[in-house]
Amino acid sequence: QVQLVESGGGLVQPGGSLRLSCVASGSFSAIYAMGWYRQAPGKQRELVATITSGGSTNYADSVKGRFTISKDNAKITVYLQMNSLKPEDTAIYYCNADHRSNYRRLNAWGQGTQVTVSS
Repeated sequence: QVQLVESGGGLVQPGGSLRLSCVASGSFSAIYAMGWYRQAPGKQRELVATITSGGSTNYADSVKGRFTISKDNAKITVYLQMNSLKPEDTAIYYCNADHRSNYRRLNAWGQGTQVTVSS
């Protein structure tokens, strides 16, 4: 199945920008969609943005107009460009892949990358 590795997190001041990357590898026959989720301390994991194999995107209302999800099919990589960051964006960001492997539809998660927005 798919293995996912995220990178690009860090500490940024309010109003700043970060770009997260997630590279997929492993054995799979198809990836239907990839996305980013986040989990802040004491809160449930929530959807941030997703992108389908056809390029359709979906965003949480809280990030619309500030975050952009994109992908590079050749590199099997999905990106999350985050602009105008706010302290409430602080969380661990996880990459997700809805994919098919060995005739089964599976869900894979990365290990997460920390994003901290603070002055």
